[in-house]
Amino acid sequence: MTQIIIEPMSAQAFAPFGDVFDASGTPDKIINMGKCGRYHDRANMDFGDGHAGISVFNAETRTLPYELTLVERHPLGSQAFIPMAFVPFLVIVAPDVGDRPGTPRAFVTEAGQGINFHRGTWHGVLTPLHEPGLFAVVDRIGDGNNLEEFFFDQPYVVVAQ
Repeated sequence: MTQIIIEPMSAQAFAPFGDVFDASGTPDKIINMGKCGRYHDRANMDFGDGHAGISVFNAETRTLPYELTLVERHPLGSQAFIPMAFVPFLVIVAPDVGDRPGTPRAFVTEAGQGINFHRGTWHGVLTPLHEPGLFAVVDRIGDGNNLEEFFFDQPYVVVAQ
């Protein structure tokens, strides 16, 4: 099996696949009588002809090394994973190569980061590394098939550095 070494999450490295959002830097605005910093418009949400829906996912935690056999994509809209606990999680993505996933890359977020996959980005399933695996997921609700799955002929193994 081919190994994929986990990279630290950064907005620059993840940019071809989506957005990383957190409360880093200076807030765009101070609100609520000076008690809250607003970090405004941190992800490019795209729902095409659908609308935004917020779901709650409770995923089983996974361990490393992690065997990657499946990626998926959503051709009709973006999808954001927002952890509901202050813990990092594993994010796997792959470039599109001729309407199929290319060589995957793996990232681990920092606690307090969420991610948004751009429309049509090949990605692994929700992969928490710590309990609880509770996430808010914002994605497209609407008509049409917004899920494509791809199973690799040979699995990849995702490992820590």
